[in-house]
Amino acid sequence: MNNKVYFTPGPSELYPTVPQHMQAAMANKIGSISHRSQQFKDIYAHAEKGLRELLQLPQNWEILFLASANEIWERAIQNCVEKESFHLVNGSFSKRFFQISEELGRKATKHEVPFGEGFQADNINIPALAELIALVQNETSSGASLPVAEINKFRAKAGADALIFVDAVSSMPHPAFDYNLVDSIYFSVQKCFGLPAGLGVWLVNERCIAKAEALQAKGFSIGSYHSIPSLLSKAKTFQNPETPNVLNIYLLGHVAEEMNKKGIQTIREETETKAQLIYDYLAASQNFDIAMQEPGHRSVTTIIANTKIPASEVIKKLTPFDMVIGSGYGNYKETQIRIANFPTHSVSQVQALVYKLKELIG
Repeated sequence: MNNKVYFTPGPSELYPTVPQHMQAAMANKIGSISHRSQQFKDIYAHAEKGLRELLQLPQNWEILFLASANEIWERAIQNCVEKESFHLVNGSFSKRFFQISEELGRKATKHEVPFGEGFQADNINIPALAELIALVQNETSSGASLPVAEINKFRAKAGADALIFVDAVSSMPHPAFDYNLVDSIYFSVQKCFGLPAGLGVWLVNERCIAKAEALQAKGFSIGSYHSIPSLLSKAKTFQNPETPNVLNIYLLGHVAEEMNKKGIQTIREETETKAQLIYDYLAASQNFDIAMQEPGHRSVTTIIANTKIPASEVIKKLTPFDMVIGSGYGNYKETQIRIANFPTHSVSQVQALVYKLKELIG
């Protein structure tokens, strides 16, 4: 039996009740039901209702289910960009979205800062012709966070028709977004929602829908099964165009329901309390340094530290105690550690991790 606690930044620790929900799903053969059945429509509706409540999502926004956040990058460019996109880049994932736009034949421009640095909206000039502005609220690779207050400034800086897309892959549901000032937010379930990988959630407003329909009317290819119009036509009746990840949608509905019982404000407060425990330890440690120097841009859900001891050694020291943290990303694999702080991690688990790191590493 695996008793490890995964503080890895995704896939991560499963939400505590996921095993019992999976048992119920197997007992009821959820994996065998038709995706056109009323039973599945009820599962879809349950998940959507729970997410709307948890995320405080306005009714003019739609929830679409795809395979992953990576897929959403492609669908976003296909559906919402005719010629040009603009990207803030400060890590590996924000850079990959920029590259995907190029690969799909669009003119992609970027405002790039060194890995792990934050952004100040006042210092960024947005190209006049940019149709999609790609912001990253939480850069999973580097732990750099773009505060919601900074995100909110981009609406006034952007062109009237420009769409503002926000990557909240490893932070949702913590940020309290102003949905009047952005047009799309997307995330994956294997991080803060504590589910198995294989489901991306794409939130879009009516401006995104109108742009996709306009491009389609012009004769542009915006994709097939997973174009916004195709996804939306089925979502209106609580379905997907194709057979989706039924099991994960089922699990998401139950986890969202439980999160709502706990309350989004409590979840946010606990997340911030746990983050402070970790950052206080890192600040006092002789062998770790907080990677993000600017406190206002430090992620509360993916916490990154520079390490004087190779990350693989730190991970090895924790192994006998059934605790797993992440190594640095890419070129930072051995020089940084990444610690996930998701709603699935309890305060006591984080306290135990900090205690053990203090004991083993100092």
